[in-house]
Amino acid sequence: MPKIFIKQLGKDFEYVPKKNLLQLLLENDIFVDNPCNGNGSCGKCKVRVLEGNLPPLSKTERKLLKEDEISSDIRLSCLVVPKEDITIEILQKERKHKILTTGYVPEFEFNPALCKKIFEIKMPTLENQSPFEDSLCEALGSKKVNWKLLRDYESSYGTVTGIFNDSELIALEAGDTTEFLYGVAIDIGTTTVVAALIDMNNGEELATASRINPQKKFGLDVLTRITYELEHPEGSKEELQKTIVQAINEMVEELCSEGKIKKENIYEISIAANCTMMHFLLGVDATSIGKSPYAPVFTKAKNISASDLGIKAAKCARVYCLPSVSSYIGADIVAGAYVCELHKAEENILFIDIGTNGEIVLSKGGRLLSCSCAAGPALEGMNISSGMRAAEGAVEDVEITENGIDLKVIGEEDPIGICGSGILAAVKELLRTGIVKNNGAFIKKEQLEESDYRYKMIQLNGNKREFILKNTTEQLLITQGDVRQVQLAKGALLSGFYALLKQAKIDMGELDKVMIAGQFGAHL
Repeated sequence: MPKIFIKQLGKDFEYVPKKNLLQLLLENDIFVDNPCNGNGSCGKCKVRVLEGNLPPLSKTERKLLKEDEISSDIRLSCLVVPKEDITIEILQKERKHKILTTGYVPEFEFNPALCKKIFEIKMPTLENQSPFEDSLCEALGSKKVNWKLLRDYESSYGTVTGIFNDSELIALEAGDTTEFLYGVAIDIGTTTVVAALIDMNNGEELATASRINPQKKFGLDVLTRITYELEHPEGSKEELQKTIVQAINEMVEELCSEGKIKKENIYEISIAANCTMMHFLLGVDATSIGKSPYAPVFTKAKNISASDLGIKAAKCARVYCLPSVSSYIGADIVAGAYVCELHKAEENILFIDIGTNGEIVLSKGGRLLSCSCAAGPALEGMNISSGMRAAEGAVEDVEITENGIDLKVIGEEDPIGICGSGILAAVKELLRTGIVKNNGAFIKKEQLEESDYRYKMIQLNGNKREFILKNTTEQLLITQGDVRQVQLAKGALLSGFYALLKQAKIDMGELDKVMIAGQFGAHL
């Protein structure tokens, strides 16, 4: 069987000559960025062929690759099917992403359903041979207890701690353990996953953990992951679920280490996610969300045993999955709207979670209206010629002056691409300086004097005008197509705004406040 060697990893594997190179790499846990899910449209899954032969370049590759890339033996891994031994170099580096782990928390009364109480169980005697169950019922002032408690509890007498959820006794522990009562809050995003460890006795946040959602290997957005599920009907649901549950368990371990607690003292896990991510977490078929009429299998809240999902915590731990509104109005924005108390607001507030799928909630004096809009991936750095996600090396802010272009780069590294907030900042500056007109078109270079500071910032690529963001060996450019992508995103979001305003019978001038949520909002 032929082999594929990956130079910088010092790794090789055998393969059957049938699948494309991207599929083979992903199957062997070697990640290559592929925003289009290997459909041959984004041009991001580049590798350099060092040894061996591949089939000739396709028309699509010639269209997506630059001449200097072609001459340097760079290929698009999703468009080539290897048939012999090859040695390749993966051009992308796995970079540390900028993940938001803090946010706005309003004043609120902390009154969780979860609590611990201690009571005394009398030791039986020859004169009083009452069973442990009877003594427990007497201490609780109850007629019966769940038999599972008796099965799981190693009977001991004296001081006993009961764990209660909504007044229901769910577990027993020997001695006084009231000090140790913890919960975990998790936000499963399409791109990132963030978790916080909470002391359920006082509401204090003890630790946070975050990581890139490992489901990215199945696609960078919800639709490509749904497509993966459609194309792999055997085992894909289990694979998607196992991947996210493993990530949650790893983060729980991190939280316990940082917070210096035992995972056996975590009794509740609350999870917010968009509707598709929630389906993946529970191992529920999400394919109906991706096709007309886009109806999900469920939207209601779920209260599930953590052990049933494979999440490692206390034996009695429960997982509470927040409710969604619809396929594209998920539990994530429900959580955000609730935390911001939009349902109690007396003002007119527009609450936006900007992403590939823009979710918007309008509170008109406490009456909530919501919609979603296909903002497209431009605001997450995708479908942009030099685009990337918000990771080290991504340009996140731009200022154009007569002295040149100032770039703010995540991680203070050399810029290798531009993320969503960066492309917005760049377009704003292009408009301010007149390089781009109000209709989104670039000005003609020949209309500028050579002494004009803007003259050297524009280059011609054939008959196309491009703005040079960074003039290095690997140029960072903003093209006319990039500006159009931003216009499409803005148009989609504005359509959502106006639809809600029209429904509420108010206009933009009557808005008192606009709130932008999440990772993108923080960068903006």
